[in-house]
Amino acid sequence: MSKIVTFGEIMLRLSTERHLRFSQAKFFAASYGGGEFNVAVSLANYGIPAEFVTRLPNNEIGACAIKEMRKYNVESKNIVYGGDRLGIYYLETGAGTRGSNVVYDRANSAMATIPKGSINWEEVLKDATWFHWSGITPAISESAALECLEALKVAHKLGITISSDLNYRSKLWNYGKEPDEVMPELLKYSNIILGDIDTAFFMLGKDKVNPNYQNEKTLPFLYDQLFKLCPNLETIATTLRYSVSASHQRIGGILYDGKSICSADIKEVTPVVDRVGSGDAFMGGLIYGLLNDSKNKQRALNFAVAACCLKHTISGDINLISLEEIEKFLSGNASGKVSR
Repeated sequence: MSKIVTFGEIMLRLSTERHLRFSQAKFFAASYGGGEFNVAVSLANYGIPAEFVTRLPNNEIGACAIKEMRKYNVESKNIVYGGDRLGIYYLETGAGTRGSNVVYDRANSAMATIPKGSINWEEVLKDATWFHWSGITPAISESAALECLEALKVAHKLGITISSDLNYRSKLWNYGKEPDEVMPELLKYSNIILGDIDTAFFMLGKDKVNPNYQNEKTLPFLYDQLFKLCPNLETIATTLRYSVSASHQRIGGILYDGKSICSADIKEVTPVVDRVGSGDAFMGGLIYGLLNDSKNKQRALNFAVAACCLKHTISGDINLISLEEIEKFLSGNASGKVSR
């Protein structure tokens, strides 16, 4: 059976409740999440063995993060310990025309200060078939970027499928390097990339083009440029998100395999319970779909869009939707009726 290894940072999430502003909050709801961890949980939830690799502080909060992984059947045997703190992010959930807001408190976290060479990737990846990372990890710090690069080199050498979610976070790239100074070296190893065309061009040091995703005839030319820049690329997918408001999203998707375009119908998602982690849900769904039937790209894309849509109904970072619920959604049963 396939085994997925993901690498990144898990954080303590402190969120206001009932859409309160930060200034109104008397307390915060605590949970855990992080892009690559969220993907691992989705895959474990779908029955795929998944392992999450990170660096945690050796204290009670780090122990709580480990318990969260075990709770969702995510393997944690290769986690390393060090540093003084777990990264934190504060979330103010928007409503209607007011968007959500995130404040990071992750400077000098255990993951941000990970020394290069902390992880024996030959050992970690010896029985893996898939390795997943995202653009968040190299944005945290230079040392995290170097450790991610080492993982990619080993995964590539071992012939492991590599996927990446571009996940550009403007608030994170503040250690003196710009994405186009770091990401090209990392992305050249990726076989599957999730991200929009302009973000990919930006990270690869190219001018943005403002693509029209409604005109599928023009997209192969643009995607082909990314294939030329990323020599191991086999598939690229883009989540189509149209924000009517914080409470109403329209979600679809595009996938290109170097030969043909697949597109998924736009779905109306309203009301939105929690948008955070919905991109990770898309990524987890895409990986599952490609693992389940690598030749049926349309099916994989539809599955990813369904997972993303349903995640909007779940509070917290993690997508707690089952395979059965996704299948019902794909079959057109999105009524939300009580199951008795």
